[in-house]
Order: sequence, then structure tokens, then C-alpha cells
Amino acid sequence: MSPQAQIVIFAWLPIILLLFNQFPPRTAIIISFIGGILFLPQGAGLRLPLIPDYTGDLATCYGITLGICLFDFQRLYRFRGGWVDLPMLIWCICPLFSSLTNGLGWYDGLNESIKQAAMWGWPYFIGRLYLSNLAGLKELAIAIVKGGLIYIPFCLWEARMSPHLHHMVYGYYAHSSGIIQAVRDGGWRPMVFMEHGLVVALWMMTAALIALWLWKANTLETIWDFPFLWAVVALVITTIIIRSAGAYVYLAYGAIVLAGAKWKRLRLPLLLLILGIILYLVLAASGIFKGDEIVTWAANYFNPERADSLAFRFKNETLLGAKAREKLIFGWGGWGRSRIIEENWEGELVDITVTDSLWIIAFGINGLVGLISLTASMLLPVICFGWFSYPVKTWFNAKVAPAAALSVVLSLYMLNCSINGHYVPIYPMIGGGLSGLFLSKEHLSLTSAAKSKPKPKPSTGQSRHKRRKLSPTNRLF
Repeated sequence: MSPQAQIVIFAWLPIILLLFNQFPPRTAIIISFIGGILFLPQGAGLRLPLIPDYTGDLATCYGITLGICLFDFQRLYRFRGGWVDLPMLIWCICPLFSSLTNGLGWYDGLNESIKQAAMWGWPYFIGRLYLSNLAGLKELAIAIVKGGLIYIPFCLWEARMSPHLHHMVYGYYAHSSGIIQAVRDGGWRPMVFMEHGLVVALWMMTAALIALWLWKANTLETIWDFPFLWAVVALVITTIIIRSAGAYVYLAYGAIVLAGAKWKRLRLPLLLLILGIILYLVLAASGIFKGDEIVTWAANYFNPERADSLAFRFKNETLLGAKAREKLIFGWGGWGRSRIIEENWEGELVDITVTDSLWIIAFGINGLVGLISLTASMLLPVICFGWFSYPVKTWFNAKVAPAAALSVVLSLYMLNCSINGHYVPIYPMIGGGLSGLFLSKEHLSLTSAAKSKPKPKPSTGQSRHKRRKLSPTNRLF
């Protein structure tokens, strides 16, 4: 790390407090999270005893924690948990049992649980506190779109000139491999200030899909005094320029979910996505899944290089999955115990596997309990939103559309976690917001208001045929 990176990471704490002083707490929190994701240096910070290190995304959590204590402490008293929070709670405490069942002791277990709670539980909890209504989720969705727009010039510059911005500003590359993995099809995949180009692609896909959804729902007409359609086009084009096959697939499938909900009133595409993720994890964790057909499909429809990368991931996951099943319930715990160590030709012990996917990391370290709780903590809020709170016919109501878009991108993030292992705190925060929205029962009050609202009487000159043509998106139900 460099001196300028250290200065920025330590200056981030007073900047967050300044945001709390200048804006309402919810706005300050959203700006802090998105600003940290977009611009904080990677790998800079300070080691702390007994609590998680002050680095990167956790620096944002520390700053927000202090901001809440100083400016909005009474909000903590109003928090009430619910059954939908149980998967996240289990995900946060299961490292303790992983350590205890492997003889690593209470200190190691408590330390790992605190770290997991800080990374996943605290963003989720913040979402529960501040995003548990349609207005909060709308503010977050619009902020994500703005964050994507802010990143467009940086992405275009690096796509043309190569990913050097992190090195130019902070004096070192964000990824240990430098820019080798950013070379794609004779061009460059931008990394900007994020850990990897895949994270940038995931972020831009998220912003593009949310923008597309809000545009179709007529939620916004302008953004920063520009027509909102321009923002949609710019984000979609930038996502394509980034050169990430995964982002292409996610954006295309998100558009399919959008089309099914918009014109056919179907949530089947979203249901198939959720069931597909669960089915894949079941087959992969049990050792049944091999992935040969998917690799062949990728080679035929994308290119052999991407197919080889996918085959490499599946091969490593097969080896790591077999190791994880030896400690099926709570996994191997930390310290690399879930990896496969063998002697090389020189007689040295080396790690022969690579962990790319978040699911195999969770399965190996925290076992079946960790894998199920992580998956449920991200997908259960989507199910509660789409099947128990807001029927599909409301997803393009201007008030509901931002929450619907966020539920889809959260599902796509879990799809991404089946092949990549990148942590982005905005997604557990979305999960917390959707869980809080379900528990708040706001949909019941809206339903009651919609039923009690008197229907306008048509004018004498209005025909029955014209009355039928009133847009259903202008009604909640």
C-alpha cells in the first residue's frame, strides 16, 4: 500500500461523519456505501486487535456505525427482528461452530464470527434499519444508477488506455496479478478502483438493469437534468464495452425477467432463476454436477478462452467440493484448512487449488450450514418480496419498481456467486432492505388504500372502451 492510499482510507471516516452532518442519515449511508465501493483503495488500512481490520468496505461500516451513534442513535431502539433475519444470523455465527468443531478454539471462532458479521451482517442490518420501505429502496436504486453513470468515463478511459487508474492514483495495482487478467479479446476490461474487472462489470450491469427497469416503469423522467433514457442507453453500452461475458448473460436474463413481468405478468423467469441457483448448488455440493455441457456451450457461443476459464473453475470446485464433504456440517474452518495441499515435484507443500466461487468458499470453510444460510439470506428476501408482498402486476408501479429491480439484481448477484467470489456490501444491504420491507407490512397499507380509494366517475362523453384503456401501471393493484 502507498501513503496516499492510507491517507484516503483514514480520511474516509471524517468524510462519512461530514455526510451525516449534511444529509439525512439514510442519504448519508447510501452515499457512503456507494462512494466507498467506487473509489476507496484496495488493500489499504490498519490492523486492529480483537475486531476486524479497518480496511476497504469495513472502513465504511466503521464510519457509518460511528455516524449512527452520533446522529441517529434512537433508530437502534426501534429495530425489531423477524424470522426472515434468521439465515443472516446463522451465517454470521456459524464460523464459531466451524472453529469449535475443528479444535481451533473459542478465540478463533469468535474472531471469525465477528469478521463475518461485520462484512455481511452489518450491511444487512443497516438495510433493515434504513431501507425497509419503498421510499428507501427507491433512493438506493437511483443512487446505484448515479454511481454507474459516474463510473462511465473511468470505464471508457480504461477500456481504451488499459486499467491503470488505481496504480496512477494510489501507486499500486488493486489485484495481485496486476492487469494480466484485464486483457480480453485484444482489448481491456476496466478495473478502475475496484478489486477486479469482474466486480466493475457486475456493478455496471446492476446499474444498467435498474435504470432499464425504472425507465420502463416511468419512475424517473430525468436524472441530473438529462433525459433518463440517455442514462439507460449509456449504461447498457458501457456494460457491453466492459467485455465481461458474465455481465452480458446477467443483463440479458434480467431483461427477460423484466419483459415477462411487464408484458405477460409472469414471474416465472425469476422463479426459474432462483430454482436454477438452488439446483446448481445442490448438485455441485453433492458432487453430481460436472459442467461439461456448460463448457461446451460456452465454447460454441462465446469463445474457447472463456470456456477454458469456466472448465478450470469447475475442475477446482470438484476437488474442493470433495474435500468439503469430509467436514460436511460446519466445514473446515479458517486458515486454509479447506484447501488441498500436496507436495510438488520439489517436495514442497503447495496449494493445488484455486477458489473462484463464493459458494465453494462458504461450503469449504463453514460447511453445509454456511452454504445454506448464505444462500437463504440473499434469496429469501427476494422470495418474500415477489411472492408474499407485491404481486407481479405491481412491479411496474412507479413506487414499487425500484424494489422489484433490486430484488432481481440481488438474485443475479447470487447467480454470480456460483462462479465468482467477489464480495460487494451493497448486495447484503439490499437483502436487508427487502427483508425489512416484507416485515414492515407496507404492502398491506397500500392494498387497503387502493381498495378504499373511490373510483373516479367517468365523464358522460367517455366510452366504456376508453375506460378500459387506462394504464394498469398507474394503479397499484
